[in-house]
Amino acid sequence: MIEDIKKDAAARMAKSIDSLKHDLVKLRTGRAHTSLLDHVTVSYYGSETPLNQVASITIGDARTLVVTPWEKNLVPAIEKAILASDLGLNPATAGTVIRIPLPPLTEERRRDLIKLVRQEGENSRVAVRNIRREANADLKELLKEKDITEDEERRAQEAVQKLTDKYTGEVDKVVAAKEAELLEI
Repeated sequence: MIEDIKKDAAARMAKSIDSLKHDLVKLRTGRAHTSLLDHVTVSYYGSETPLNQVASITIGDARTLVVTPWEKNLVPAIEKAILASDLGLNPATAGTVIRIPLPPLTEERRRDLIKLVRQEGENSRVAVRNIRREANADLKELLKEKDITEDEERRAQEAVQKLTDKYTGEVDKVVAAKEAELLEI
């Protein structure tokens, strides 16, 4: 029972780290990377479809993304979807190819993005601590039902705390890496 609680807590904490990484990928740095457009959806025959399922996305150079739709009639829809996204990008169409230049970030925008990264990191730390709280509540419930002894509960709580420390440290590493990426010019 105790092992199940610890495994569940560890799995949920790992998922919160994955969620943080997924959220931080959407933040635009000065460099081009194809995952920047992962959350953009295009109206394709009446349904919203992820951009990477209707076009190929490649990196032209360090500051340019190239989107090549698989159907010519999708060019205006893709262009409109990119303009409507929260990325602040201006696509340029040349025939059937859409080029998306990434403007360099201003110092003010970098500071705003770093604040956003830190906020996302804090949200992940809170999520990890909430998982710890729930695991400890489950352990107290087992103790109350006399399924485990007080010593077993205390040792399990220490193990859950070690998991919490490990995953909050991982959150800090992810946040620090993204901050460093934002600060490099």
